[in-house]
Parts: sequence; structure tokens; C-alpha cells
Amino acid sequence: MSFSLDRRLEADTLEIGDLALSRLLLMNDSRYPWFILVPRREGLREIVDLDAGSRTLLIEEIAAVSSFLRALPGVEKINVGALGNVVSQLHAHVVGRRAGDPAWPGPVWGAGVAEPYARDAAVARIEQARAAFAGR
Repeated sequence: MSFSLDRRLEADTLEIGDLALSRLLLMNDSRYPWFILVPRREGLREIVDLDAGSRTLLIEEIAAVSSFLRALPGVEKINVGALGNVVSQLHAHVVGRRAGDPAWPGPVWGAGVAEPYARDAAVARIEQARAAFAGR
């Protein structure tokens, strides 16, 4: 099975690791705890392109990331989206939100300019996520 990550996703994210179906990425924007799940299958554009079992697994991975986010300080709401208007490779965004965040109450996509993580903060968030998802 061949899998390659879209160049734009690769440029905008930091790799955390692989879950059962998806590559888990951290969006490199410290304004939000923002994760991206990319099913490791070539040629997928839409959720309906996955077989039924893989769709179920993707939803379970989204739920696991959502639970992780909900436990983070300051997260009041979880946003989930699979737009694909700019990057057509199937991927799901899972974003922790709070009232008054830079894009509130609108969507995070296209809201302002990303603020990349400081190296230490990125390492800490990635290690926190790796520990939470070890063995998944």
C-alpha cells in the first residue's frame, strides 16, 4: 500500500505518528490545539471513498482526538471538518475552540495568520499526543 502526504499538509503540520487508519498531524498554528487525521490510503478525496469499516474507524479516531482535546485546559468546544476545498486529499480537522479565540465564533480556516509553535511548545504537544495515542 502506497501513501504520500499532500505537500501542503506536510508544509503546514508537524507529524505526531500513525493511528490504525490515519496519520495524526499537529497543525503548526499555536493559536488553537488543532489536529489533522489523514487516512493512509492513496487516491481518497471524500469520506465516502472509504469502505464502511474504514469510515467507522475514521469516526472512532476523530472521537479519540476529540476526547484528547476536550481534556486540554481552555477547550470549550470541538470543531470537526473535512472540507478538501484547498487540499483534495481526504483529511479531517479536529480543533479545540474557546469563546474569544482569534477566530471565534467563526471557523478557523482562513482566520488570520498562523502563529507557528515555538520549538519547545511543539515538542511538548507532540509528546503529549504520542503518549495519549500510544498503541492505537
